[in-house]
Amino acid sequence: MICYASRTGTRRNLAALRGRGWRLLVSRAGVWRTEGFPNYAIDNGAWADYQAGRPFDEDAFDKLIDRLGAGADWIVLPDIVAGGLDSLQLSTRWLNRCLSACPTTLLAVQDGMQEEHVAPLVGRNVGVFLGGSTEWKLATMERWGAFCRSKEVHYHVARVNTERRMRLAAASGADSVDGSSATRYAVTLPKLDNWSRQPDLLLKAAA
Repeated sequence: MICYASRTGTRRNLAALRGRGWRLLVSRAGVWRTEGFPNYAIDNGAWADYQAGRPFDEDAFDKLIDRLGAGADWIVLPDIVAGGLDSLQLSTRWLNRCLSACPTTLLAVQDGMQEEHVAPLVGRNVGVFLGGSTEWKLATMERWGAFCRSKEVHYHVARVNTERRMRLAAASGADSVDGSSATRYAVTLPKLDNWSRQPDLLLKAAA
């Protein structure tokens, strides 16, 4: 799996991430710097907004993808945390705009969404970003992995900050994950990284 860590300005932690080959996730809600990493992705910042109880800043997101979108691995389409079909409607509205800035976008699936809701949208340039509430994410992770394999699209699992979640993400067939634990605590990075590099073992552990 490819691992992304939330952007940090801490030199020690950045050096640790570089040493392990991790990539950065640059959020609209954070500082817009790639810290010299050749590979990074763009998060729309909806989770941070949700936690802070504030509305999504569409103007700022538009400026961010103009500034960094061309060099990103992918962009997460705007979404509403646990927002179901309202979130899907928002994501759909932004699809062409994000694809104009970056060749690959990820559609954030949220509580209440079903495979048939997103099947018409995913494809070569549109993958799946497993968001939603923690409970829903854990309950549906394997199901969304199977869907992405059937459609042959990129599958990303968000907020993977423990070894257990890393195991579950790998077992579900995730192509990539992100988290903030390795960003904040360099000491957790080796354990998370080791688990991300053992897919066969992870699949057996989750069986």
